[in-house]
Amino acid sequence: MKVIHYIRNAVSQLFRVYCREFTLVIHDPGLLLFIVFLPFAYPVIYSLIYNPEIVRDVKMVVVDHDRTPLSRELTRRLDATQGAWVTGYAADLGEAKRAMHSHDCYAILEIPEGFQRKVDGGETGNAVMYCEMSLLLRYKAFLMAATDVMLDMGGELQKRKIDDALPMGSSYISDGDLLPIHNVAMGNIESGFDSFIMPAIVVLILHQCIVLVLGMSGGAKREKAYLIGYDPCNAVRSVGLTMAGQTLCYMTLLFLPMIFLLHYVPLIFAFPMESDIVSLFAFMLPFFIAAAGVGFCFQAFVWERESVFVLWVVTSVAFLFLSGITWPLYGMSPLWKGLAYCLPSTWGVEGFVRMHTNGATIAQVSDAYSMLWILAAVYIVLGYCVQRWIVRPQTLAALRGANVVRAAIEGR
Repeated sequence: MKVIHYIRNAVSQLFRVYCREFTLVIHDPGLLLFIVFLPFAYPVIYSLIYNPEIVRDVKMVVVDHDRTPLSRELTRRLDATQGAWVTGYAADLGEAKRAMHSHDCYAILEIPEGFQRKVDGGETGNAVMYCEMSLLLRYKAFLMAATDVMLDMGGELQKRKIDDALPMGSSYISDGDLLPIHNVAMGNIESGFDSFIMPAIVVLILHQCIVLVLGMSGGAKREKAYLIGYDPCNAVRSVGLTMAGQTLCYMTLLFLPMIFLLHYVPLIFAFPMESDIVSLFAFMLPFFIAAAGVGFCFQAFVWERESVFVLWVVTSVAFLFLSGITWPLYGMSPLWKGLAYCLPSTWGVEGFVRMHTNGATIAQVSDAYSMLWILAAVYIVLGYCVQRWIVRPQTLAALRGANVVRAAIEGR
């Protein structure tokens, strides 16, 4: 009977914290902003910025100092690629630069005088390409177009030279690629930038949303109750039950935003989707708990709700770079690599990308899955220590001071 009474009492306290946390969220527009705007608007804005993923027919101007059949053939083939569009010729490099500065073109191809003469003489004919670097996707389109054309024309010229030296010699010598390499980007067939970065960005958005919501709720605990119209000291005797009730509350509130982030954003923008939703949410469960533990630890530094915005600015950029999506983890120094391994976002990004875009199973991402459970246990323990010995004494002291002020005002 004592065990049953203890369990019933624990469930009652858990439910009390759960319901009071809902009330706190409803009375706090800042928390509603993070729960509604951040997960629903941010991924859409990011995806629209990077769409279309691949640029085609980017404007180019040619400065042809040679004016030979070979230079015209080079220009014609560049114009025939899907990446470049030759809009016209410029008299000199100065005129072409003025066109680039006015955004009439985004690249300049300068063919020097004597281009064909050098090529026919067995020398290297150097054509120079100038690219505007305001958008790397345009630079990628020009680079791929120029590389493909140069390789094709180089092979044809080599074949012609063999035939000149030995009639019909090219028919006995293979002029093709003896070791062809076919690059197939799994999970990103079009090699688009949006499909590459957005699966990682949605995980980082979810991570930041969980951390910031928990951090802002910690700032709300120190607010004066008579100013916000609600007593923010949502706590029962057990610190563990308080943390569990708050975590369940935010897990419920963020359930629909998480479905939108992880399933409907890739569906709307046609990102690769290779995993089933059940396995995906099973993988994201320790990720959510670990991120919540980080949020409980953040409450030690958030004295006001507005303070969380400072942490947002500082941590969002750091989490992005340490996730390994912009710079590979194996290229980092041991210090930064160790710091990255301590963040739930790093393992969440790795496992989610491998599951969602490449079709891996949980067994195939067991390293990331195990690390998320380890980090969840570590951060929950750290969060418990922070809540018990830092946040709760400070919150109770702040509330006692607020009650004294309120009594003094009412006494007047």
